[in-house]
Amino acid sequence: MSLLKTPLIGLKADSFRHPLDLQATTSLKQIPGLGMMVRNWLGPMAEQVFYVENIASSVLVGEKQLPDLYNLLLEACKILDIEPPQLYIRQHPAPNAYTFAMRGKQPFIVLHTSLVDMLTPEEIQAVIAHELGHLKCDHSVYLTPVNLLVLAAAVVPNVGAFLAQAIQAQLLEWVRCAEFTCDRAALLATQDPKVVMSVLMKLAGGSPTLARQLNLDAFVAQARAYDEISKTQLGEMVKEARTAQLTHPVPVLRAREIDRWASSKEYQSLLQTGGVQSKDETASLGHWRNW
Repeated sequence: MSLLKTPLIGLKADSFRHPLDLQATTSLKQIPGLGMMVRNWLGPMAEQVFYVENIASSVLVGEKQLPDLYNLLLEACKILDIEPPQLYIRQHPAPNAYTFAMRGKQPFIVLHTSLVDMLTPEEIQAVIAHELGHLKCDHSVYLTPVNLLVLAAAVVPNVGAFLAQAIQAQLLEWVRCAEFTCDRAALLATQDPKVVMSVLMKLAGGSPTLARQLNLDAFVAQARAYDEISKTQLGEMVKEARTAQLTHPVPVLRAREIDRWASSKEYQSLLQTGGVQSKDETASLGHWRNW
């Protein structure tokens, strides 16, 4: 990997947190009883289901097991100034990655083999850094049981239907907003917006055979066109309907966000100061168009 990357010593989560993430988290915390339910009910359930199941079904990466991937993890952790979690590789046909962190457990990241197979080493590091962003911003402690909450609400008699209607949309909005923040973490770690956008392009339409044939410049132009169309009333309606039930924003929108943030003063300042940002610059992050 490149030796020219800037380590962001002392990097704080709020220095790169997307304003929509902050807004959605504030709204989520206002749901009555949600915090207690997460801590006392879904927390222990998530620990048993996810922690045991993943460790039993995946391969732990380390110095003697896929050391190249392990080094990508260590470098990303050094740049983002975060303690390395465990990294697992899991056999799965659907390209995906996720993070798990619960009380008293070693946090870990899981990469699916199908995702690794279609990405370059730099792009794999971008994915790892995205997942590190969840840990850096304390998303994962909340994200793991929240993912279960949507499923659990559907099977609990009486209460289930009420919870599903009352909080599912808000939970999904929070998860989508958190993804914008973690894409920024991927950019901070790779320090190359083309790498991050290439990952998003391949998630949208890639495969081990097609990935090498995709044109990033064309995809970036597509993302910018999507952004322009979304400014119309009809485009906004279609976009909202398209994303309402998704756990992630659509890839072209995420690519457009990275394209925009990579040229922002906030991002350039973080690189120039090694992760330290002034109060004025941090405050300016709050002025953002609501998607």
